[in-house]
Amino acid sequence: MLDAGENAFLRKKARPRLMQGRLFRKYVVTIVAVVCLALVANGLVDIWFSNREQRDLLVRIQQGQAAYAAANISQYFREIENQMAWVTSLPWSADDLEQWRLDAVRLLRQVPAITELTQLDAEGREQFRMSRQTKDVIASQTDYSHDAAFIGAMTNKFYYGPVYYIAESEPYMTLAIAGTRLIDGVLVGQVNLKFIWDVVSQIKVGHNGVAYVVDSQSRLIAHPDISLVLRNTNMSRLPQVQAARSEFSAARPDQTIAAIDLQDQPVLSAHAAVPSLNWMVFVELPIDEAYAPLYISIKRSAALLLAALALAFAVGIFLARRMIVPVRALHEGAARIGGGDLTQRITITTGDELQELGEQFNKMGSRLEESYATLERKVEQRTRQLEVANQAKSRFLAAASHDLRQPLHALGLFVGQLRERMRADERKRVIGCIDTALSAMNELFNALLDISKLDAGATTTEITDFPVAQLLAHAETTFVEAAREKGLSFRVVHCRAWIRSDFILLERVIFNLISNAVRYTHRGGLVVGCRRRDNSLRIEVWDNGTGIPADQQDKIFGEFYRLGEPDRDRRAGLGLGLAIVDRLCRLLDHPVHVRSILGKGSVFAVTVPMAKSRIMKTSAVPALAPHQLDLSNGKLVVVIDDDPLVLEGMGGLFRSWGCKVIAAETDIKALKGLVAADHLPDLIISDYYLSEGRTGLEAIAKLRDALSAQIPAFLISGDTNSKPQREAKAKGCHLLHKPVDPMALRAMFNQVIKRTH
Repeated sequence: MLDAGENAFLRKKARPRLMQGRLFRKYVVTIVAVVCLALVANGLVDIWFSNREQRDLLVRIQQGQAAYAAANISQYFREIENQMAWVTSLPWSADDLEQWRLDAVRLLRQVPAITELTQLDAEGREQFRMSRQTKDVIASQTDYSHDAAFIGAMTNKFYYGPVYYIAESEPYMTLAIAGTRLIDGVLVGQVNLKFIWDVVSQIKVGHNGVAYVVDSQSRLIAHPDISLVLRNTNMSRLPQVQAARSEFSAARPDQTIAAIDLQDQPVLSAHAAVPSLNWMVFVELPIDEAYAPLYISIKRSAALLLAALALAFAVGIFLARRMIVPVRALHEGAARIGGGDLTQRITITTGDELQELGEQFNKMGSRLEESYATLERKVEQRTRQLEVANQAKSRFLAAASHDLRQPLHALGLFVGQLRERMRADERKRVIGCIDTALSAMNELFNALLDISKLDAGATTTEITDFPVAQLLAHAETTFVEAAREKGLSFRVVHCRAWIRSDFILLERVIFNLISNAVRYTHRGGLVVGCRRRDNSLRIEVWDNGTGIPADQQDKIFGEFYRLGEPDRDRRAGLGLGLAIVDRLCRLLDHPVHVRSILGKGSVFAVTVPMAKSRIMKTSAVPALAPHQLDLSNGKLVVVIDDDPLVLEGMGGLFRSWGCKVIAAETDIKALKGLVAADHLPDLIISDYYLSEGRTGLEAIAKLRDALSAQIPAFLISGDTNSKPQREAKAKGCHLLHKPVDPMALRAMFNQVIKRTH
């Protein structure tokens, strides 16, 4: 009895042998199968092509022989026609009877196939008859004017009668030729068709092939076996005769078909027509004889296949044995490495891919050994990096919380002041402070939303070609007043170049850089311009502000980072503008650079790829927008929102502008209010997401359908995803994102109302 340890040892020793047996059989079978498949495929292809070539060759040969026989038959009858035509060219009269008789005897001697000649005058009466079997008949005056031979010859010059049999054995046909003149009458000859046998018997088709001729009734009139002709054999039952006769009547080209002979044996058949006689010549070869070379080729291929299989089997055994040893070494080495012995190395000296595989295993073992040695250090590094990232996120949330608490705290204090009695000027000052706090909160919320969208990858780009002058002109219009209020000069150097980027996102980048420059510049001014660099354009913002210390130039693109004392100086901004610039430039693949000298100023540059130059059809510098007229007085506005506080706030705001307001949570309630008001609304404002899973687009469409009017409308939404924006754009509606500044809301109101006037 063996104990458990000995059994495990034997199983471990037996495993390589089992693997060796499996690999050995697999490689032998694979090699033999591959070689067999290649040889079989080659043999089948060779047989297929050989079959086609052999068949095509036989087709051409048999068609040529059939055409040759048909031509010989036609020529044979043309010679008879010529001989008879010569006789008819002689003048006919009773006085020349002896001369005509001598010419007729000469014709019978020259054309043995003609057994009887009859001369008919122009009225169809028999004047002379000469036969090889009977006595001559002179001036019998028998009327043949209604005979088909006389009528056909007088009409068409020549007449070929149908085949008929004498004594039900010998085939004959009637050949009639009219004279060159009407008074010459018609010469009628009886032709013995047994002489066609000479033409057919000369055609040799292989060893056992035959050629034969059938008439228009598919009766056999010429065959190497003359007994078949004498028995008046009907060939119409043969499929090749039926097909050929059908083709002949349809006047289609000859073709070769597989058919059967009189003994019902398969044959390869070809045919050709004798059009003047309406006969068909067939040439046939037994299928076995036709495909004999192909059968020989198949036997030869089979013999070669068997020899190749034997060779492949021997080569497979040889190669499999050579492969087993290194594969077993690889198996054992990989098992030890997998078991944890990373010092194991595999030695294979085959000089091929197996040796390279063994070397790769050795390299893998070395790398694993190094990886295990440095794994703990890497884990510590990753842990520290996660801690740093968590600390950065915590600082970000703490800074955001701090900056949100500040305006919220101020709002609470200002609201408390409004509850107390105060003078009108004091109340106006408090309301202004509340407006400032709300603006600060809106700015922070928008910046935080932008940061979150960029980090989440929810912001998509729309790359187009546009003139940079359009962007610079917009920047000049936007910031010239802000710079003038601080006593700063602001100059834009215009450029005619075209660039390729996302206009909206690039505008946000440039606006943030200019806003930072205005914020940190207290004297002097700013310059915005462009420089060409090969196929790129650098948009630069220069200022002569306080400058940025060299040790802080890499930090200014972080969140909530402010120069100086950021936690105490609110005028320094939120510290998110450059963070948004950094993320947008990485999204657009536009490098951003900064150069600064402390106390002298800074320059921020964004590198943008240039597009092909174009000529602008209109001026790139838009004129300043004129003062918006007050279009709100007396207008009826429908506000739809499922939040009661928002409804109350929106309704109060529009009423303060002199509007009539119908505020409702759904389009159904809004429609009831409109029925009561008995007036079409001038504008519909709806939140994008409403109760019960409905959208503002659906509510607007319902109201328009119910009122049968295309009422102006726009949407408001707190969702910054791209889906609401795309759907609103597809429906032709503007969409504002919450929180919406009252002035922005009024500007949108005036823009939509003005468009309808």
